[in-house]
Parts: sequence; structure tokens; C-alpha cells
Amino acid sequence: MLSKAGCPKTMLSIQDALEAVEGRWKLLILFVLAEKPKRFKQIAKEVNGITDKTLSKELKSLEANKLIRRDVYDTFPPTVEYTITPHGLSLEKVLDELHFWGLAHRKKVIGK
Repeated sequence: MLSKAGCPKTMLSIQDALEAVEGRWKLLILFVLAEKPKRFKQIAKEVNGITDKTLSKELKSLEANKLIRRDVYDTFPPTVEYTITPHGLSLEKVLDELHFWGLAHRKKVIGK
């Protein structure tokens, strides 16, 4: 697969994928939502270090890329819940591979 790295079509698809999940937080948010639907504050608590402003921006981007769904329930006050979509779940293998690569990388670089 890497032998096609010079192919513009391959590079375009990789660029599209990276743009959908770019940044420090998006993959972590998807990882948290893969377990079950969550409310904003639950996500903020589980994604350690993210600000509310950044979380809001990242959730909007993930929703625009159809990786998550935002559900608003008719309660008072309104309840908003975020759910990973089937399209978002299709990243499960990528997240697993990143997890295992990260473990190996950490061991190689840090020795832990």
C-alpha cells in the first residue's frame, strides 16, 4: 500500500481522512463515545484537559463529518446527548491500531 504514496488519488483519500479526525482531541472523543452515548459534561470529564470551548468546536466538526450524532431531547432543561454513528464506528480498527502502535512507540521511545 505504501508503494502508492505518490498516487494523487491515494494522497487525496488520506488527506480527507486526516482532515476528518485531525487535531489533538477528535480521536479521543470518538474513543469515549464508542462505549455509549454521553452528554457534554460526561465527555469533558473523560477527555482530560479539553476545554468546553474546544470540546464544543470538536463536537461540531465530528457531527459535520457524520462521525457523531447530536440528539436533543424535549425535557426541561433540554437534554443533549452525543452518539457515535455507524460511520464513526468504522474507525474502530484505526483506533485499535493506533492504540497498539502507541504502546509500542511509548516502549521504544520512553522505555515503558
